[in-house]
Amino acid sequence: MNEDLVLPDSDLSPELREFALQVRDFAHAKLAPHARRIDEERTFRAESVAELANEGMLGGTLSPDVGGSGWSPLQRVVAHEEIGAVCGNTRGFLAVHTGLVASTIERYGNAEQRERWLGPMCRGDSIGCFGLTEPDAGSDVASLACHAEPTDDGYRLTGQKIWITNGGIADVILLFATLDPSKGKDGISAFLVESHRNGIRRTRMPGVDLGHRGSDHARIKFDNVEIPGDALVGSPGQGFEIAMAGLHAGRLSVAAGAVGIHRAALACSIAFANKREQFGRPIAKFQMVQERLADMTVELIASRQIVHRCARRRMEGIETAGDLAAAKLYSTEAAARAADQAVMLHGGRGYSSEFPAERLLRDIMGLRIYEGTTMIQKAILGRAVLG
Repeated sequence: MNEDLVLPDSDLSPELREFALQVRDFAHAKLAPHARRIDEERTFRAESVAELANEGMLGGTLSPDVGGSGWSPLQRVVAHEEIGAVCGNTRGFLAVHTGLVASTIERYGNAEQRERWLGPMCRGDSIGCFGLTEPDAGSDVASLACHAEPTDDGYRLTGQKIWITNGGIADVILLFATLDPSKGKDGISAFLVESHRNGIRRTRMPGVDLGHRGSDHARIKFDNVEIPGDALVGSPGQGFEIAMAGLHAGRLSVAAGAVGIHRAALACSIAFANKREQFGRPIAKFQMVQERLADMTVELIASRQIVHRCARRRMEGIETAGDLAAAKLYSTEAAARAADQAVMLHGGRGYSSEFPAERLLRDIMGLRIYEGTTMIQKAILGRAVLG
């Protein structure tokens, strides 16, 4: 296989290329040996948390002042591509723990909250989850029903959240609840809730997930949970803004992870096509196979470029919601096409977990949904285009 197709883009700086290869070495050494097993056993691998912490990845994008590694947005997308190409479960854990939760605490939390949580989160001593999605509030965040009632000492929480990644293993929940449902999005506030508090019940999501089966996805119920007043993040009514900022951070990780899945689908397809023989020759010799590999390659190059463009615009402070929507939309849909073709090129073998193609196809379906579905991204981009 042509090395340039699996290594980071050749136009990256030498420093960034070296960084990407370091992450790649880590992913292949520590994550790859377990990726198939945790998917088949539907088990989150707790040991990966310490491994990620030792590599400085749990605080990747956080400031060194709070114990982070100070990654640039470009470093982040490169790292999440590398990890996503090997284990989508680990990339998802990182996206939530660091991007949605820790980065939000660093940006919106007060000094005490940053001191309380960010150091432990960078060390892997505390795990975070993002408590936003509800049974009747997914894309329509403003309709969430989880309620925070003010009390003399703080707040009382009632309601439930579903599909919360890291929800069953988290030590802290960045929870979004409404103080006044009549105000819609302006009534939502954010809270840091310790998961051990009385009245919190966490259960695994029912059924069998289509993909990301090595992730921890939980339903969390709050039954008159008492929390102190200093659990509030930001100002009352600022929760919608905080949630959107977290989702913006997560979308770039999802887009980068999709590039990783796309790359893995292409790599396994090329390896299989060169090895598999039919009609007396490798199937790589057939033009129809070459056509599919060519399409996968061109779309991979385009996906990388649009994701890296978004990261560069974030570094320059000019990134827009439309930039993010375009990056997530294109990268996830292109990766879905690549994974689908990978299964087809593998034939019957693509239908079995013995080969990685079927897992890649299942995992990319989640990325088309997480942090806003494909339809939501199109709506965001359409509004941006129309001004």
